[in-house]
Amino acid sequence: MKTQVVIVGAGPAGLLLGHLLRAEGIDTVIVERASPDHILGRIRAGVLERTTTDLMDRLGLGARMHAEGLPHDGFHLADGKRLIRIDIAALTGRHVMVYGQTEITRDLMAAAPERGLPIIYEAADVALFDVDGDAPWLTYGKDGATHRIDADFICGCDGYHGPSRRAIPASVATAYEKIYPFGWLGILADVPPCNHELVYANHERGFALASMRSSTRSRYYIQVPLDEKLEVWPDDRLWNELAIRLGPEAAAHMTRGPALEKSIAPLRSFVFEPMRHGRLMLAGDSAHIVPPTGAKGLNLAASDVHYLSDALVRHYKGHDNDAIAGYSGKALARVWKAERFSWQLTRLMHRFPENDAFDRRMQVADLDYIASSVAAQTMIAENYVGLPL
Repeated sequence: MKTQVVIVGAGPAGLLLGHLLRAEGIDTVIVERASPDHILGRIRAGVLERTTTDLMDRLGLGARMHAEGLPHDGFHLADGKRLIRIDIAALTGRHVMVYGQTEITRDLMAAAPERGLPIIYEAADVALFDVDGDAPWLTYGKDGATHRIDADFICGCDGYHGPSRRAIPASVATAYEKIYPFGWLGILADVPPCNHELVYANHERGFALASMRSSTRSRYYIQVPLDEKLEVWPDDRLWNELAIRLGPEAAAHMTRGPALEKSIAPLRSFVFEPMRHGRLMLAGDSAHIVPPTGAKGLNLAASDVHYLSDALVRHYKGHDNDAIAGYSGKALARVWKAERFSWQLTRLMHRFPENDAFDRRMQVADLDYIASSVAAQTMIAENYVGLPL
């Protein structure tokens, strides 16, 4: 098979990129190792920046998002005693949208056949070749046979564990990584949220988050050690701990219910440079990971896709090779700013093992300052709602 662009990975980054390229008449094929059901079974966050919602609207695929999503004009920081509201609408003139990543993926997958975007699911053992030459290609296994796709460009949207990043030689790349000494224990339940906006809590017992997927389905998290076991957290114990850490105001409105899903997720910060090598470009989790504290993962992938689709369109329609060459630097400039915000918010709201009484008082002082400073709240709001492209 021969195409102009082959995309590895049918998560939201790969699907968004594929739709944007097909809308411009660029021949594109997506190769995905998993089945559609497996992809849609992934539980992911869903706080969307304007960058992400604008891309869905640009594709004409935002109708269900606007009908079912929850626009949020702010969020809260809690210190165990009070809620500090960050009014992002008043401070920035913009808002975020709560709409699950699974639903974004579902909308993009459903529209692919009618828009002529081919997706090859359950493609095993994907391998990339000649990415630094003028004619890259890949192979994959399916139905007992090995298949080959030749392309002008390969776009790796295949996540942290995919093969695309590994196709870039270590001699020309640098990886930056920070592993955090704790994880997030999450519970998903069919109960109304305790607040109509997200609540990020810093408590002396550790971090907690009150979030939601809809007006009837809630997602809560608490900070736990990396080696924690799920079995020591029955539902009642987890709800009791959430009530303590979120503080009395949020706890008073908390509805408890049985867990639909419960899991522990590790936290890391990761950036891989460069995001382009020859005719291979990386986007999304294949190039960077952020801790979920700042709700940046999916949104960073969307900003990568914005830059990458623009570069490819300019290459094919404007014969502009500089756009391809400049993709990595442009994307990384925004990636590092988002990494900084996620790291800062994680440091502010979590208890680290090395923290002593002084460090704890510094966190309290920071929250006191944020509560009383419009400038501090504006900085947080600008980053949370998404910096300009």
